[in-house]
Amino acid sequence: MSKVTVVGAGNVGATCANVIATREIADELVLLDIKEGVSEGKMLDIFQTATLMDFDTKLTGVTNDYAATADSDVVVVTSGMPRKPGMTREELIGVNAGIVASVVGNVLKYSPKAVILMISNPMDTMTYLALKKSGLPKNQIFGMGGALDSARFKCYLSKALKANSNEIEGMVIGGHGDTTMIPLYSKATYKGIPVTELLSKEEVEKVVADTMVGGATLTKLLGTSAWYAPGAAAAYVVESIIRDQKKVVPSCTYLEGEYGQNDICIGVPAVIGRGGVEKVLTLNLTADEKALFESNRFSARLDRRPNASRRNPCSPQDDGNPTTIGTGQTIPCPATEATAYAPYVNHAIYGTTAARRLRRRLRA
Repeated sequence: MSKVTVVGAGNVGATCANVIATREIADELVLLDIKEGVSEGKMLDIFQTATLMDFDTKLTGVTNDYAATADSDVVVVTSGMPRKPGMTREELIGVNAGIVASVVGNVLKYSPKAVILMISNPMDTMTYLALKKSGLPKNQIFGMGGALDSARFKCYLSKALKANSNEIEGMVIGGHGDTTMIPLYSKATYKGIPVTELLSKEEVEKVVADTMVGGATLTKLLGTSAWYAPGAAAAYVVESIIRDQKKVVPSCTYLEGEYGQNDICIGVPAVIGRGGVEKVLTLNLTADEKALFESNRFSARLDRRPNASRRNPCSPQDDGNPTTIGTGQTIPCPATEATAYAPYVNHAIYGTTAARRLRRRLRA
């Protein structure tokens, strides 16, 4: 018997749950949310499609009852505030860090051996935070960003090539951010043919640019974060774990020397199986790709400088008062949480700036 829990019954969490249920990826599925009745209602709605979609996954929806998640094999964490138009993923740290830390702690009380898949944004930073606070082995907790970004990359390659997207190979590594992800166009192929032989330089550059702002494009169109592709991407990774498929999936995992990096969580190709991240694969990157990957160390590493909180959108100086972030939206900033997570806020914002500067230099 296999059991999966999805924490967070928002659009992404509910979509992930729906895909897991209808594809019968797990025998039992629990959807948990903090808001009364939401997870119960969504799971009942999904259950009512069972005879239409021909599945018999056991479904449970609960409100903040972590006991119902006991003995889960995989836990998907989607909790937190989604992006609004104009927001970067990094602006969510002040709100989502405390939520993620609490969720992971509660999950481990009942499922200490579960593989934890992080979705909450900014995903790279949330993965690092959850790993450090939980003390779990690095294979047991990792982030899902590369599966989604790679799917978007192949989508845009398919449109440019006017080809079947299932016959295209493409991968995105690096940070899960609009300025830090690295679509590896040098290694993308269509039925074994390098896409660089089929598309012009300008067409390739457009595909790369569209991929990098793939999430922001949807946020602008929808007024909130996307959910179909993120939810399906999470379910795709869950399936590789539950069924021990050993798929190679770009995943945000903790590095200890791989790619010349240490003490960071960042997207690299990894073999995903029953044990979570079972192996990190090393790619031969071009000089430009290496330079871009190196720039990601700024966005995936804690900035330990004494004045780390100075530039935070949710900083100790707020003293518990609400703060206004990039979009003019007001969010609560509890003083204790702001103080505890200030370094995480700063390192992500600093990283996107560093990466943006480097990209401009490479294009020159």
